[in-house]
Parts: sequence; C-alpha cells; structure tokens
Amino acid sequence: MKVEETQFEGCFIISPKIFRDERGYFFESFNKARFQKLTGINVEFVQDNQSKSSKGVLRGLHFQAGPYEQAKIVTVINGSVLDVCVDLRPNSKSFGKHFSMILDGIDKKQLFIPRGFAHGFLVLEDETVFSYKCDNYYNQDSERGIIYNDKTLNIDWLNKTEDLILSDKDSKLPTFESLFV
Repeated sequence: MKVEETQFEGCFIISPKIFRDERGYFFESFNKARFQKLTGINVEFVQDNQSKSSKGVLRGLHFQAGPYEQAKIVTVINGSVLDVCVDLRPNSKSFGKHFSMILDGIDKKQLFIPRGFAHGFLVLEDETVFSYKCDNYYNQDSERGIIYNDKTLNIDWLNKTEDLILSDKDSKLPTFESLFV
C-alpha cells in the first residue's frame, strides 16, 4: 500500500497493491496497523456503507455535525466517480477549499477524508458501486449539507448542470456562505 497526503492536512490518497492474474485480482482493502503506521492516524471504523448509482447521479455534499462528525475511507468497487471533499475545519489553512479526484474500480485508489470535511461524488459510469467506511455512526439529526453548485466553493463537476441527477433533498441544500460566514 502506498499512502500520500493531499494538500489538505490529514486527507490521504491510498493506492493498494493489487495482485492480478488470469483468475482476476486480489488486494488488501484495509489494514489498520499499516494505515496507522503510514499516516499516524489511529482510526476505528464502526460502519460500512455502499451505494449503487447510474451515470450522472450526484450525491452530496454531505457531512455530519458536532459529536457525530465522521472520518471516512471511500472507494469505488465498480465504475468511476469524481470524488470531492471540502475542508470545513475553521482553523485549517485550507478551510473552504476543495479537493477532487477520480476514483475507479480498476486501480482501486481510496481517499481517507478526516472529520471536518463535507463529501460528495458524481457518478461517471452506469452501474457504479461506491463504498465507504466511517469512524462514527450516522445520526439523522446531525446530517448537514452544502449545495453542489455553491458559488463560493466553485467546484468543477466535469458535467453540465442540466445533466445531473440529484435527490430532492440534495437539490435544496444551503450554501457554504449561509453555514460558515
């Protein structure tokens, strides 16, 4: 496993070593001891989630507030996504900035997103299966979000707005400015 920190403190790209042969592939998707040694982060995951989506679906930008904040490791099992995280940590040098990358089911890269970030993704292929490990349980009362097309964040989603498929809830999320300024 190779781990590299992004420009956001505590946010890491994880590239697993994949063993491929005529039968398929094998890789270790998570090893707590190795992760801790390479990142210095001791995290205990308590919940795994998975979604399947069609091309054009945008999920996010979501986060949990207060004591229910979540650190996550996100990965794509099949298909591909544009994965986006936004730093919401007020004392961070990168507060209000975002990081994005393509995650796919071929190279199996993962993204570790620390607590204090909003997260979302745009599905780039049909039949995309997205998976994430969380270090805290979901709490409906702590669920928050930021509208995907927020002008302050100015995220390039690589897609025309009219082509996106959003849930009713995600289409009505507040702006970054209304939450943090």
